Amino acid sequence: MTGDTTLVVPSSLVREAEDKREATRKLGYVARAAVIYRTDRILVFPDREAEGRWGGTFVRTVLAYAATPPYLRKEVWDERDELRYAGVLPPMRVSPRTGSEGETPESREGIVTEVGPDDRVRVNCGLQHPISLLVPSSMTVERGERVTVRVSSREPVRARLVDEPPSGFTVDACGDIQEALARDDAGLCIGTSRHGDELTRSRLAELAPRYRDGATVVFGSPGRGLPEILGVSPDDLPVEPDSPGFDLWLNTVPNQGSEVVRTEEAVFATLAPLALRD
Repeated sequence: MTGDTTLVVPSSLVREAEDKREATRKLGYVARAAVIYRTDRILVFPDREAEGRWGGTFVRTVLAYAATPPYLRKEVWDERDELRYAGVLPPMRVSPRTGSEGETPESREGIVTEVGPDDRVRVNCGLQHPISLLVPSSMTVERGERVTVRVSSREPVRARLVDEPPSGFTVDACGDIQEALARDDAGLCIGTSRHGDELTRSRLAELAPRYRDGATVVFGSPGRGLPEILGVSPDDLPVEPDSPGFDLWLNTVPNQGSEVVRTEEAVFATLAPLALRD
């Protein structure tokens, strides 16, 4: 059993994009990384001093749209200016969570469209029509809520609600970095910076098991690294677990060949080694 993984990114994530199309594309890379490495959530903290033309609302909207299955996007999202170039987002193709042993039904994300009597709800899960399902006693659902539906047959339709989170990741705002690190399920808290402790093979062997038990990984922006955002001098940056809120500061691109590693590149570079199994 693995714990939850949370990415924490600034609202200035795409500040250096030349236009909205490029900003959308950059966010698509972050969303792809979150899906590939089975991230559970992305939290966006305000970095208003460096947002530029596209701030937190834009970042959250595009990431949340990317996380929405294609068959639900029309219902969930109206036409919004933030999504003008959503067509450049790469397909997410989220792998469903596995069912119980011996089961091979298809798991689909659904949206509750109506809450009716007798513990039944109508759910749009991308089939021809919304379907009526019984709510398990372990669940309480509301209209508009995302749910997981296990479909065992399409003709005739046989499906049931299951009490487990939908596949893929969720997107939310957080007040600041400290709020993200103070969560009960934050797990191992990692601050990323070129000035942090270099990730080596021996260091990875120590960190990977702790990461799989649950982790929160915080990134800066290309123009303002995480130390600058927090008001910490890189010269004074602690690389041992004595920095308030963080368990460690980590440099996952040691000996980098470029002066700046973009945030979307840093996300891939960080999650790839940490996700390795023994």
